[in-house]
Amino acid sequence: MARLFDEWPDTYDQWFETPIGRLIKGYESDLICRMLNPESGETILDAGCGTGIFTADMMETGARMVGLELSFPMLDRALDRLGGRVFHPVQGDMVRLPFADRSFHKTVSVTAIEFIQDAKPAIDELFRVTRPGGVIVAATLNALSPWAHRRAKEAREGHALFSHAVFRTPEDLLRLSAVEGAVETAIHFDKEADPNTAREIESSGQKHRLDTGAFVAARWEKLK
Repeated sequence: MARLFDEWPDTYDQWFETPIGRLIKGYESDLICRMLNPESGETILDAGCGTGIFTADMMETGARMVGLELSFPMLDRALDRLGGRVFHPVQGDMVRLPFADRSFHKTVSVTAIEFIQDAKPAIDELFRVTRPGGVIVAATLNALSPWAHRRAKEAREGHALFSHAVFRTPEDLLRLSAVEGAVETAIHFDKEADPNTAREIESSGQKHRLDTGAFVAARWEKLK
């Protein structure tokens, strides 16, 4: 599975450099940071950190970030981006995290679990390495969104990446843990939308708390 992502660092980063990609990244990062609430002095695990594009925003508060990634080229790009800051890269599998119990104040995973057929063990691992009182946040592509419908079509046509993806609804995501959680979605517009129009659509989608946004994130608290 690691090799599946080895050729993607450039394509992944370039997408977020387009006008609509920058807008999408801003909304997604805002949602993640609001749910996670990273704070100075905390040690946080970003499981499936990719090229570190979201990790960088979490670090703005002064949190110490550990980035775990299966693909070495993706992890190497993250180190290039975040080198010089308090960032510790680790190559590994989020289904078998190489960390002791209760190692982190908080844990987060952004758009990684869609490439895990049975994601419950991965969420269990995030809970295991989170300290009591900590927060776990996981985000993925929303199966209820037009984005997922389009990618599912591409998967049926043999797309190298999406043919390995599992798309989940907000309810599917919450069911990955027995702990009661909260869920929100973002990105209610299409990737072809004009950025100004996209902002209006997003504002309406968030105001009405629609569950069909392309980006769905769940938040759980570990009580003990």
